[in-house]
Amino acid sequence: MRAFHIASSGAPAALVEIDMPEPKPGEIRVRIAACGLNFADLLMEKGTYQDTPEAPFTLGMEVAGIIDALGAGVEGFAPGDRVAVFGGHGGLAEFGCFEAARAVAIPETMSFTDAAAFQIAYGTSHLALDYRARLQKGETLLVLGASGGVGLTAVEIGRIMGATVIACARGADKLEAARAAGAHHLLDSDTCDLRADVKALGGADVVYDPVGGEQFKAAFRACNPEARLLPIGFASGEVPQIKSNHLLVKNLSVLGLYWGGYLKFKPQVVADSMKTLMEWHRDGRITPHVSHALPLEEAGRAMQLLRDRKSTGKVVVTI
Repeated sequence: MRAFHIASSGAPAALVEIDMPEPKPGEIRVRIAACGLNFADLLMEKGTYQDTPEAPFTLGMEVAGIIDALGAGVEGFAPGDRVAVFGGHGGLAEFGCFEAARAVAIPETMSFTDAAAFQIAYGTSHLALDYRARLQKGETLLVLGASGGVGLTAVEIGRIMGATVIACARGADKLEAARAAGAHHLLDSDTCDLRADVKALGGADVVYDPVGGEQFKAAFRACNPEARLLPIGFASGEVPQIKSNHLLVKNLSVLGLYWGGYLKFKPQVVADSMKTLMEWHRDGRITPHVSHALPLEEAGRAMQLLRDRKSTGKVVVTI
């Protein structure tokens, strides 16, 4: 089968032929129809992601497709079932074997492209805002990187939860995507004075930050008393250092969120969140924004779109 594969540590990913995998006990084999890309895929290719597997391995963290084989002991699934899976890697291929416990059945009304764009982005934002930050109706939510894969979902979910949403992104096109997702206020990261502009809008009660760097520092200073800051990632390349004495002045909380970690130590939290999100999708309250869907032959170009920040929402590779 074909796979976008890393043959050895430090080697670039390439589309190659590898052996078809066989499901182990507790696993399902999926004929993959679509794979959603994430910023973490870029880090994994460089070997700097916290969950990078040892080479050789295939990139692609989340997939959607049809089960075509079951490993020993798998119950609750059958060949032919439509599923979405967060496998952590192995998704940029024609077939993949994944733990059955990580699979979620998807309805006929959800396309494979939407399903592949769904779990990480929506799951991250929902757990961050609902479970970790306890975002309340009437509070002000500041979303940095608001046009990206997780940023747009944070805008959507914040609006659904009754918050006033301030979206910060780069350029008119990306801000338009945030507006369409439900943002009340738009700030261009290239031209705004983030601290002053957020304070002029009443300050932030919750900050959702997949960017880090200077934007985190400015948002930190625009927080209201008892605000909660959510470091989601560091797309800027700079991990901000937080002075704990500054937390004391306004009684601020910094709440880390790694969605994949909950699958290991508190999977029921993820299951409950995904149930809510699937209901919202069924009811038409949330819709994945996919700016690019490219075939497996163009997986390298798809990764470059993320690297160059030329996409909004999600980039999906179809197989």
